[in-house]
Amino acid sequence: MIRHPLKLGMVGGGEGAFIGAVHRMAAALDGDWRLAAGAFSTDAGRNARTGDLLGLDPARVYTTYDALLAGEAALPESERIDAVAIVTPNHLHAPVAIAALNAGFHVFCEKPMAMNGDEARAIAAAAHASGKQFGLAFTYSGYPLVEEARARVARGDFGAIRLVQVEYIQGWLSAPLDTAGNKQAEWRTDPARAGLGGCLGDIGTHAFHLAELVSGLRVATLSAELATHVPGRRLDDDVSAMLRFEGGARGTLKATQVAAGEENGLRLRIHGERGGLEWAQMEPNTLTLRWLDRPAETLRAGGPGLGPSTAPLLRTPAGHPEGYIEAFANLYRGFAAIVRGDSAQVPGVADGLRTMAFVEAMIANAQADTKWTEIVTGERR
Repeated sequence: MIRHPLKLGMVGGGEGAFIGAVHRMAAALDGDWRLAAGAFSTDAGRNARTGDLLGLDPARVYTTYDALLAGEAALPESERIDAVAIVTPNHLHAPVAIAALNAGFHVFCEKPMAMNGDEARAIAAAAHASGKQFGLAFTYSGYPLVEEARARVARGDFGAIRLVQVEYIQGWLSAPLDTAGNKQAEWRTDPARAGLGGCLGDIGTHAFHLAELVSGLRVATLSAELATHVPGRRLDDDVSAMLRFEGGARGTLKATQVAAGEENGLRLRIHGERGGLEWAQMEPNTLTLRWLDRPAETLRAGGPGLGPSTAPLLRTPAGHPEGYIEAFANLYRGFAAIVRGDSAQVPGVADGLRTMAFVEAMIANAQADTKWTEIVTGERR
């Protein structure tokens, strides 16, 4: 039986936008998706140019997301899109996602899920009511050796987990780019478009999601500090937290965008009673295992010793590096699988609710005199 690509519509990601291009490359990599329609920009000229550059039928390059949803819904089922990819600034995630779900389309959305917990819960309700799938672009969960790390912790290789340390260190906002015309910096530091957190929502949520995913543990309470180092900036650019996990493990989280000279330093270390692991995004094809009673081990993507859940995420032999686009593509491949009714692990509603609850708990704790604040998700059980 021939399996044809699913059809994708995109909201946002117009000419010159970084993340829109990344989504398009990732969606296309394995042949599971074909971009068929879009509403790429509120600027009519930019929107039309984007559609033209992507080779789309001009009739399916829409001026607004409402027009896209209405226009696609009016097409025969065999022609209309199957899902909507949302690659806009955060303030549009909830309205677009809810409208798309209500119109009968699956949704794959950039993170964070929404501007705040109320919006996230509204998306969750719309997904539940519609019966459609909702996926989130927590990209780093798509790396093969992140899955290897998760699987080894889950099967108990290291014994009971005691320590979880995660950091996400960037330096690109060390200068006031947000007041110098840099569009990526502008919206990320604007509360009206970014939401409650700056660095916290942008990369802190990635760090938190990775820590819970690989450790298999949920953070129960946290103690936080949020700082803004660049004068005049309206949202945090530097965050730290002590974490207490259910079951007794302890952890730390550090995320900053003002560590001058740093690139994209996402790093995770987890230790149990018998050993631990370390993974770093800037060297993603290596997973280091350390043991209490024997020499350390180094696992490599495509090399020997990897488990059965890791192998499907790999595309090349050992020594042929796979990275960011491939990890992103693993999410799109998994999302295609669940849209088709197959099983796959893709970040979704529960992950979105958890990370928004984390953001709100961090802010509440940083603003209060209380030492520890509980993370209250409020998801459907």
